[in-house]
Amino acid sequence: MSGEGLRAQIRGQIGALALEVQIEVVSGPLVIVGPNGAGKTSFLSMLLGILPVQAGRIEARGAVLLDTAAGVDLPVESRALGYVPQDYALFPHQDVRGNLAFALECAQPRIPAAARKAKVDAALKEMGLEGFADRRPTTLSGGEKQRVALARALGCQPRALLLDEPLAALDVHARAEVRGFLARYLRELDLPTVVVTHDPADARALGSRIVVLETGRVTQQGTWQDLARAPASAFVKELVAASDPRTAD
Repeated sequence: MSGEGLRAQIRGQIGALALEVQIEVVSGPLVIVGPNGAGKTSFLSMLLGILPVQAGRIEARGAVLLDTAAGVDLPVESRALGYVPQDYALFPHQDVRGNLAFALECAQPRIPAAARKAKVDAALKEMGLEGFADRRPTTLSGGEKQRVALARALGCQPRALLLDEPLAALDVHARAEVRGFLARYLRELDLPTVVVTHDPADARALGSRIVVLETGRVTQQGTWQDLARAPASAFVKELVAASDPRTAD
């Protein structure tokens, strides 16, 4: 695998759930899809270093973040992974510019003020948020909040990007619009990206490759066409049927 990708092979225990997952992301976003309780968010938390791993190895862009056999386990702040949680977790007391500047300062604490402002301005422009710099998160729509959260996650210059149910907080109409934006943006982004979802339409639209996670185990992986052609479980069969454009959002 190229040093520019993300590779993870980890095993852990979350309550009664035994989680054992192996993924590899080289180009294009990887979507992890599965029913509630399958371990999707727990897996992201293990990648981030929030939850403990019993055994395994995580490597991102040539940097070893975890190697239990070698005794390597970088703390959360040293893994340099961009993360967008389901609720976006924006700072309500800061405006949009302040939210983006915070991430940049964490990644580059010694950056001059003028350079920091220029980088924030560039991020605002890239996300189409130029007119929102002085707005507080509580005044933004769901789609606008997501763009701010995405820009903030990328502002720390991450080795990889992790998104947990990125469209779940949106209403039906906003979801369809933002799904299109996110699908285009992630495919153009030169960064290993993992997206977790339980929604079939989101999985189909966002994933260059799909990993199906059921009860802590990978039961199938491949392109959406691979899953549709030969579903490996009842869940995958239902997932494919539910993504039919005639019944999608």
